[in-house]
Amino acid sequence: MSFEREIIRELRNWRYDFMRKPLIIRGARQVGKTTTVKSFGKEFQHSIFLNLERSNHLEFFTEFQDIEDILEAILIRYNIQVIALNDTLLFIDEIQESPRAIQMLRYFYEDYPALKVIAAGSLLEFALKDVKSFPVGRVEYMYMYPLNFQEFLLATGQQAAYEQLRSDNISKTAIKVLMKFFHQYILIGGMPEAIKRYVADNSVLSLPRVYQSIWKTYRDDTMKYASGSAERKVIRHIMSTAHLYLDKRITYQNFGNSNYRSREVGEALKNLHDAMVIQLIYPTTDLEVPVRPDLKKSPRLQFLDTGIINHYMDMRIQLMAIDDLSYAYKGALLPHIITQEIMSLNKWGDQRINFWVRQKSQSSAEVDLVIPEGDLLIPVEIKSGKVGKLRSLHQFIDRCNHHYAVRVYGGEMNVEHHKTPAGKDYTLFNLPYCLGTQIYRLISDFVANN
Repeated sequence: MSFEREIIRELRNWRYDFMRKPLIIRGARQVGKTTTVKSFGKEFQHSIFLNLERSNHLEFFTEFQDIEDILEAILIRYNIQVIALNDTLLFIDEIQESPRAIQMLRYFYEDYPALKVIAAGSLLEFALKDVKSFPVGRVEYMYMYPLNFQEFLLATGQQAAYEQLRSDNISKTAIKVLMKFFHQYILIGGMPEAIKRYVADNSVLSLPRVYQSIWKTYRDDTMKYASGSAERKVIRHIMSTAHLYLDKRITYQNFGNSNYRSREVGEALKNLHDAMVIQLIYPTTDLEVPVRPDLKKSPRLQFLDTGIINHYMDMRIQLMAIDDLSYAYKGALLPHIITQEIMSLNKWGDQRINFWVRQKSQSSAEVDLVIPEGDLLIPVEIKSGKVGKLRSLHQFIDRCNHHYAVRVYGGEMNVEHHKTPAGKDYTLFNLPYCLGTQIYRLISDFVANN
């Protein structure tokens, strides 16, 4: 089973960009990088796929020194003429196995611009440390994540629901149906292997085994690049306890009731962040763009995929019975899901997601997300309940230079006009949580029309 990912459209745009550079696709292992690029390769007259974990592919970069010799050897091996380079894709997978191959991307760009070159690999941050002359300014990056909700709809054959999701005029009936599909998506997660297994079995019973295998692979991969046995122990501890901190911000010192010091935990979390397995989401105190994360304040943890969280917290039975995800796991699961959905939309840059905090001696506030819209910074609260209980959102509104706010929740889509307890008028956009992947365009329309 195969399904087209949204990133394919971006790859097509890259192919025909006259300022195109060799492309490095970043992403955790098993999110679908290889499958997607191989599918994209079918659109070319010629496509060459090298996997540098295979010795006969790695030897192109160990036996030959110059870029001319490397490319000539590749073309001869795959029976391709130089004249056909304009319609040829060269895909170098697992490029982290050869720092020299990473270095050679510069010369593909400078000497053979007609050739389309894509590289991918896992844990690239660690490999980059060994590259003596990284091709700065001569490569570009694209980021890939597990399937988001709209990709999930296509992968499971729900074309009509997908079209409704992206519609400019979504009916109340369509939202009710989309909510049911969204609950299904949250139960399964976005990892390609899990979705394929679900479609094949029409059951979630085999998914725990899938996620157990995926998480073990991540743990083993990341520990390979640890600096020593002490750091491996810290990583193992974090990966076995981090899911317990979904509902709170973390501190490094003694993380997970351990005796590990702040520096040890910080270094291990940075490795997991670089591997895109567990991301650190930092707060900001800004009320307008540009948004500057405050790296001195406690971050939140963002896991690669909610399906992994569901497995490790054994939440399947709870999720099957619940009607509104706003109340799942102390209200912490839904912000995690929406953050994951938004991160999946940022394909051309490692764009940070931030939440907002105000910490004073006698007053604190925390808004789940802040999203730039033009020169405005829009607060996004992710919860159900009465408007009067949106205390943190009201504190943000009272201090910011506009009157817009968004609530992502389990109700209908509408716009309401309210006052904060301090008396400031504001306009609240209520957004059903199944529309997370549409949040940028919907907020843009909301601001433009209100």
